[in-house]
Amino acid sequence: MNRISKITFSLAAFLLSLPAWAQQRFPKPEFETGYVQPATSQAPPRVLFLEYLDVFMLIAVLVVATWFVVKKRSRRGVLWTSVFALLYFGFFRMGCICSIGAIQNVTLAIFDPTYVLPFTALLFFVIPLVVTLFYGRTFCAAVCPLGAIQDLVAFRPIELPRWLQKVLGIVPYLYLALAVLYAATSSEFLICRYDPFVGIFRFDAEFQMLLLGGLFLLVGIFVARPYCRFFCPYGVLLGWMSTFSKKHMTITPNNCIQCKLCANSCPFGAIEEPVEEQGNRRTNVQLLMTYLFFIPLWIGIGGLAGSMIHVPLAKFNSTVYLAEQLVENPELKQDQEHIDARAFMQSGKSMDQLVTEAKEIRSQFYWGGWLVGGFMGLIIGLTLLKLSSHRNRYDYEPDKTNCLSCGRCMDYCPVKK
Repeated sequence: MNRISKITFSLAAFLLSLPAWAQQRFPKPEFETGYVQPATSQAPPRVLFLEYLDVFMLIAVLVVATWFVVKKRSRRGVLWTSVFALLYFGFFRMGCICSIGAIQNVTLAIFDPTYVLPFTALLFFVIPLVVTLFYGRTFCAAVCPLGAIQDLVAFRPIELPRWLQKVLGIVPYLYLALAVLYAATSSEFLICRYDPFVGIFRFDAEFQMLLLGGLFLLVGIFVARPYCRFFCPYGVLLGWMSTFSKKHMTITPNNCIQCKLCANSCPFGAIEEPVEEQGNRRTNVQLLMTYLFFIPLWIGIGGLAGSMIHVPLAKFNSTVYLAEQLVENPELKQDQEHIDARAFMQSGKSMDQLVTEAKEIRSQFYWGGWLVGGFMGLIIGLTLLKLSSHRNRYDYEPDKTNCLSCGRCMDYCPVKK
């Protein structure tokens, strides 16, 4: 055996003998307390039966609320139904699933073919709209937990000036348009993120959201249902449906005696007073045609304004925001504490790809800005058109679009069956 073979043999024997006498530098810890490391687990999805139980409860509460409003004409029944809805859909189900938030699920399913829309979310979106089309906004009266929690704190409601209600009444249309825009671009579920009451329902929210919910409830003591009337995007859709309802709530079951007690009892300003034709008919028609002529102009102005602000609107998209940050501050790529930048660097994408994606998303916001602005221009034009038109009315009647079917006016009406 030559010298090299001896050295090789000796080295191999030494390496094979290492495990027998070598001491482990970092020995495995031993637990003498009986502790066993738990296996990593993932929360299972909610049982399908329970999801359809929510749908059943929605239908059942809607039926009961509609019966109390249209048939029984009972404010007390509406109130106790709303308490049950608040406890079940609000605190027990923690504000989810929600017909208001379902707007975003439906929108995302329309614009993103890869998104699978839960059937229960679709039902929560459609069912209240169908019921409202026939019976008015009974969903708002006693089924929606957001409305119920506000209704319970309306201790000293006052009626706001009509002009202020008209101005604030435009805000829900803007909120709806922005919510659809952000959902369509897969940027954000705006309604869910800024739901002022979901933190209260779950007893768990950031301080600013709890503060926002508290402010809404505080204002709701004096201004009845501020979120429902001046923010709720689903209320816009319900108002459109309710306009065509055939069996909407009526103030009196018989002939109106024009005592005005119903108008004084409504904290929402949703009761229209008797009015006769005002001014010269020909003059009114001319004014109506003038406002009608200017509607396309309002749409164009609104669309142009919306397209001009598409850049700040697009910053709410995480991809656009990250691209702008990395272009302006390249050193962030090496910042290990910047989670988004670190995730991007680990994704294997190049900066060119990121910038290209951001440009495509910003282009979507450009055309979306046109649509949002044009929609708001149309709403402003139609609002002015409605203010210029008059329909003869001989009794006190609920404004089908804005009436929440709460039933307060029915209790104040002295005319009984």
